[in-house]
Amino acid sequence: MTNAVATLNPFGAIDNAAAATPATQTTDSARAVAEVQAALVIARMNPRDQRQAMDRILNACCRPQLAESALYSYARGGSDISGPSIRLAEAIAQQWGNIQFGIRELSQANGKSEVQAFAWDVETNTRREVTFTVPHIRYTKRGSYKLEEARDIYELVANQGARRLRACILSVIPGDVIEAAVSQCMLTLKAHCDVTPEGIQKLVSAFEAIGVSKARIEKFCQCRAEAIKPAQIIRLRNVYASIKDGMSSADDWFEPEEKPALETDTSGKKSLKDKLKERKAKSEEAPAATAEEVPVADSEPSIPEQPVDTHPPVDEAWVKAYAQGTD
Repeated sequence: MTNAVATLNPFGAIDNAAAATPATQTTDSARAVAEVQAALVIARMNPRDQRQAMDRILNACCRPQLAESALYSYARGGSDISGPSIRLAEAIAQQWGNIQFGIRELSQANGKSEVQAFAWDVETNTRREVTFTVPHIRYTKRGSYKLEEARDIYELVANQGARRLRACILSVIPGDVIEAAVSQCMLTLKAHCDVTPEGIQKLVSAFEAIGVSKARIEKFCQCRAEAIKPAQIIRLRNVYASIKDGMSSADDWFEPEEKPALETDTSGKKSLKDKLKERKAKSEEAPAATAEEVPVADSEPSIPEQPVDTHPPVDEAWVKAYAQGTD
């Protein structure tokens, strides 16, 4: 008697859905889920002490270096707009605790980058994220041009992302905490404001490095550089931080320098202004001409008159006969 042996299909136990998903993708998804869960669990196991967190923020704002870059300011519509900078927002987030924030470049193709900025308070599970597109084009007042180098593209993406990141961080942190930090930074600036000639010269040199001359600063402050007051120094530092962070340009704050209308040429000759002065002096020294001495210019060139012959015409035959008779 023959015993039949059933042969099992070796591929029958494979799940088609599982086979369609790559192993790498499954591993990455599981890792991401595990990281999120771990962050939530750790944050709830170690909740922040708001009093201690606030003390850490205020102590950080007492540092002069942080206070100098803590505020930005720019002009729009004839008014000044100011607020906490990205540096202050990052310092507050670090001292507040249990916050994850950053910038991700999701893709880069067709001359633009898709970027995401996010801030996530893992303790309260409050999250704010912004997804935006950054064209690889730099816009200037003289026109725009396309960026080709990787470093220029990275700096442009980082600059645009920092503004969105600041907004995300400030949206997940209580507003009164932000206001207290800004007030402390202002007090620190007033306490450490250097109004000595060396300090003012250092500030002027920093502005000259970004294309702002001393004359434009004096016109902005409406006084000489040596007479700048502490409040004006604080404002100039805010403007400097705004220009360095790319929030505004120097032309938004400072008026262009006025070039003299009459300039001396490079060949060393006298300027047109000096020549006009000399000509005016000579005309004043020369005696005034009388009406008889002043020549009158004719509108058309004059033609000399021909002499008029008053004698009658001579008969040549009579002259010939008269000559023969006299002989």
